[in-house]
Amino acid sequence: MGTSRHYWGSPAGDVAVVILSSDALNAMSQDDKLIDLNTERAKRVHDIKEKRLNEVRQAFEQAMPLGKTKKKSKNKPKKR
Repeated sequence: MGTSRHYWGSPAGDVAVVILSSDALNAMSQDDKLIDLNTERAKRVHDIKEKRLNEVRQAFEQAMPLGKTKKKSKNKPKKR
C-alpha cells in the first residue's frame, strides 16, 4: 500500500501536509462529485480575461469604427 503527500497552501500562507494512502487516492479519483480546483480556476480566469477583452474591443470599436469594406472585382484585369 503506497502513500502520497499532498501540500495545501491557504491564502494566509499556511501550509498543511495531507498524507493519503493509495486506497484513499483511488477512491478520490473515482468520485464523480470531485471538483478539480485548478481546472475551475483556469475557467474562471479565462472568463474574466475574455470579458475584459470584449470590453476593450467594444470601446475600441466605438472610438474608431471600422468602415465598410469594398467588394473586390471578380473580373480579371485587362491585359495591355
